[in-house]
Amino acid sequence: MPHGYTNRTTGDGRVVTKSYLGPGAALRCAREADVLTGLAGRLPVPRVLGRRDGRLELEFIPGVPGQQLVDDGRAEEVLGACGLMLRRIHAVSPATAGITGHRDGAAVLVHGDYGPNNTLLDPAGREVTGVVDWEWAHAGDPVEDLAWCEWIIRMHHPGHVGSLNALFEAYGWRPPWAARHEVMIGRCQALLAMCERWHPAGDAVRLWQRRIQVTESWPV
Repeated sequence: MPHGYTNRTTGDGRVVTKSYLGPGAALRCAREADVLTGLAGRLPVPRVLGRRDGRLELEFIPGVPGQQLVDDGRAEEVLGACGLMLRRIHAVSPATAGITGHRDGAAVLVHGDYGPNNTLLDPAGREVTGVVDWEWAHAGDPVEDLAWCEWIIRMHHPGHVGSLNALFEAYGWRPPWAARHEVMIGRCQALLAMCERWHPAGDAVRLWQRRIQVTESWPV
């Protein structure tokens, strides 16, 4: 799958097999299996067909990858659809998705890697048909998903930054830039730390170091 950071994902048009790699792979595999099981029938997520040896076998969901549609000039439609879907995600109790142990009663279900990179849509880009890659799901602040969706656009599709208004308008809230920027930098730093544990001298470490520098440079 394009733009993947931590895993290997393959499919045959019927079943998608996701193999978890890197530090915490077993924990991320278990978390995603639990979340998908809890969300079945509530949100458009793939059904878990099997789990073994650090892999999940998932039901194939039809749809066009969000990033492909953004590149095809449908950024505004895609981001509007992402905003509407994110409202649905954040309306689900974390406990429903199998996430327990948190004490903040205001916490919402956070996807953890939300954006066009992990959404499938209809060909017009107006409706999300699937949300995938829930391994980073947790209970947290809604700004986390909003900020990361924005980061995906700023980093991978800088020509479409002007379409981000559609995301916030559809969601119904635009957190202050300082809060969004802090989340972006923090998430990049967390991914850098994971890469440093995995392959301290690897290309991914240098990649995330550069991405942190770019992210920090954004004035607004």
